[in-house]
Amino acid sequence: MKQSGLPARRTAHYLLMQITTEGRLMAELIAGGALSKLPNEDRARAQRLATDALRGLDRADRMLKPYLKKTPHNHVLNALRLGVIELCSGEAAHGVVNAYVEIVGQNKRTQAMKGLTNAVLRKIAAEGAESWEKRATPLTPGWLRQPLVAAWGRDAVKGIETAHFAGAPLDLTAKDDAHAVAEMTGGTVLPTGSIRVANAGQVSQLAGYKTGDWWVQDAAAAIPVKLLGDVSDREIVDLCAAPGGKTMQLAAAGAKVTAVDLSERRMTRVAENLTRVGLDARTMVADAFAFDETGFDDILLDAPCSATGTIRRHPDLPYAKDGSEFGALIDQQETLIDHALTLLKPGGRLVFCTCSLLPDEGEVQVEEALARHNGLTTDTDALNLPGIEADWITPEGGLRLRPDYWPELGGMDGFYVAVLRKPA
Repeated sequence: MKQSGLPARRTAHYLLMQITTEGRLMAELIAGGALSKLPNEDRARAQRLATDALRGLDRADRMLKPYLKKTPHNHVLNALRLGVIELCSGEAAHGVVNAYVEIVGQNKRTQAMKGLTNAVLRKIAAEGAESWEKRATPLTPGWLRQPLVAAWGRDAVKGIETAHFAGAPLDLTAKDDAHAVAEMTGGTVLPTGSIRVANAGQVSQLAGYKTGDWWVQDAAAAIPVKLLGDVSDREIVDLCAAPGGKTMQLAAAGAKVTAVDLSERRMTRVAENLTRVGLDARTMVADAFAFDETGFDDILLDAPCSATGTIRRHPDLPYAKDGSEFGALIDQQETLIDHALTLLKPGGRLVFCTCSLLPDEGEVQVEEALARHNGLTTDTDALNLPGIEADWITPEGGLRLRPDYWPELGGMDGFYVAVLRKPA
């Protein structure tokens, strides 16, 4: 690789440093302008390289371990990690080694480590991609892996980690005809009705984007709205609505939707998405706790959560977070469920969902809500939909989705969903 790739590599290194040492998320960094000074091609390259490194971080560390007597400064370690990822994906050793030696040398605190960087990366280059492929699937960081093993068992977690390492294909939700969207995009209709596109490239260049025939939405994230069935002319509020995929699903199905989100910036994005696909919904920038309109037929609550179900697409999460804030999120979810129930008319339905793999943010929340509210029930009949497998249904009457499901199709995000019915 030519030295012209240095700006993208520097930026990838910056992203990795910020995520692994400062606890910042990739989306936050990009929104803050981390890629803004790069040309488009280098932007994509830097983000892709950082993402690949995060997915393979545990494997890269295992490859590096025999060549390091002790863990080097993080600036050096992250340069070595990126070098391993590039070398083991077939990039030319000369360009890779020189680039990361230069990155290490530009930092005054690590200039003396240039020789080590050069030596280690040349040894990795000699091992080659074949050695990389023989290594075990990267493990999830221990702070998260331990509760996942406790919840689902080691075999399931191995499957989840395999899905995380593979990354996520592009899933779409059709405004009208899924089969027509699959044909125009070269995708495949999944058992639950989403469209999956492999090797999609730039999303905005796909057929049907400009005409608003579809929007991007993971197959698991599209299921909660489907559980409501026919929503024509029903008054529905989508709490915590951004980025708007579920709002668009509801509007496309004929519901009278009110979308509520605290973030003005994110709600602007919801409005833009609705305009692109030609759908209407009432949008409100408001705190879900302060929203006090009542008498809704149904409420969709995609509650703020750990987002541990989205690691296929956001491999930075287990390295930027350590779980310390999850307790506050769990408390918030409980309070949101209680508040949302007050907004429903008698007999109304609350779809509670989180993009989490942790039972405390799913199964346990619903068990405890059922215990707190007399007459509250789970609508298990709503779960009988095409593509929903019986062993996904949980004892308390919810639906557990995991990345290791559909392995032959490319997996799905981790999600928990339950349809709660208020007593009449």
